[in-house]
Amino acid sequence: MEVFLVGGAIRDELLGLQIKERDWVVVGATVKDMQKMNFRQVGKSFPVFLHPDTKEEFALARTEAKVGPGYHGFKFNFAPTVSLEEDLGRRDLTINAIAKNEAGDLIDPYGGLQDIGDRILRHVSPAFKEDPVRVLRVARFAAKLEHLGFQLAPETEALIKEMVQAGELEHLVPERVWKETERALQEKGPVAFIKVLRKTHALRVIYPELDKLYGVPQSADVHPEIDTGLHNEMVLWQAARLSGVAEVRFAALMHDLGKALTPEDKLPKHPGHEETGQKVLEGLCDRLKVPSKFKELAVLMMRYHGDCHDALSMSAQEILIFLERADAFRRPERFRQFLIACEADSRGRLGFEHVKYEPRALLEEAFYAADFINAREILKDKEIKAEQIKEALFNARVNVIETVRQRRLKDRKTTEKE
Repeated sequence: MEVFLVGGAIRDELLGLQIKERDWVVVGATVKDMQKMNFRQVGKSFPVFLHPDTKEEFALARTEAKVGPGYHGFKFNFAPTVSLEEDLGRRDLTINAIAKNEAGDLIDPYGGLQDIGDRILRHVSPAFKEDPVRVLRVARFAAKLEHLGFQLAPETEALIKEMVQAGELEHLVPERVWKETERALQEKGPVAFIKVLRKTHALRVIYPELDKLYGVPQSADVHPEIDTGLHNEMVLWQAARLSGVAEVRFAALMHDLGKALTPEDKLPKHPGHEETGQKVLEGLCDRLKVPSKFKELAVLMMRYHGDCHDALSMSAQEILIFLERADAFRRPERFRQFLIACEADSRGRLGFEHVKYEPRALLEEAFYAADFINAREILKDKEIKAEQIKEALFNARVNVIETVRQRRLKDRKTTEKE
């Protein structure tokens, strides 16, 4: 029996990245052998075991044969005669098909070390096309490694296009699509996830709502980049720069879905796209079983990003009404995330990348000032009756917001003079 460290831990070590988890392959062992050593079996389709002390995953070396559609359609062979090379040969990318033995020697039968050096994402074998999840994984690895200069190999791009053409991606289950999407949104370069899916024609199958945005024009005076799909990529890039929270990035990515529905005679303007896009967004979230915290922030962003951009022209009363509609007082953290996503939208335009987004600062300060005023403060005035509390609270909050608004207006005028 031999034990090898495999996959991501080796890849990340070679790239100088933080190793998050370590996976092991056991060659020459049986299920009974592992159980005798007090390993606990957790795999359903094939034997995966947890180490009794470290809880790291140990899998018996295995091969797989395609017997049906989708990523469930596999038959596994995990006999003790399966070699390390055979096990590595079933993996998705060459950079993930490297092993290390107990002496510290690297085993690299498929050229993964060379591809790490060349910064290439390349499939191990033609068997790649048998599992549609690998398309999502490749796009996610692009998001993870783009900042290091990794590019998709031309032959891998061609193979994925063949898979799309053959309808293999239609067998993807919603839960797996969302799982890979969420993980990609948490990576350093989430835009690369979208770019790889679009480049390989997979986006039109997996996220048709996003794919339809490409080629849709916007007003050049507001959006010099013109193309809505390009704007969407720029917004996601800004969201990734401003926040590491996946919900913020998802909201940024989804905020303009309604622009794909704008009638041609209205282009390049998009009146009412915030409302028309909500049904599309809800359909997407329902289809992929998107968690409620992602969906709620995305809906909030879609409905109110235009209002947020107009905050500087609002009166104090209008600002307070906006805060209430956005549920800022009950959901303050979500409201802060909303403001970050709105800033990403504003900066995600050609030439506006470094322009200060003043509405965020105004609305944050207005919220904090208004939130400080609560019913208890109002009740300190003994002359206020119970039925007057709501109105008194509203008026008190308007007054403090007006103070904030006037101070910021004065500061802005001073800055303009300088």
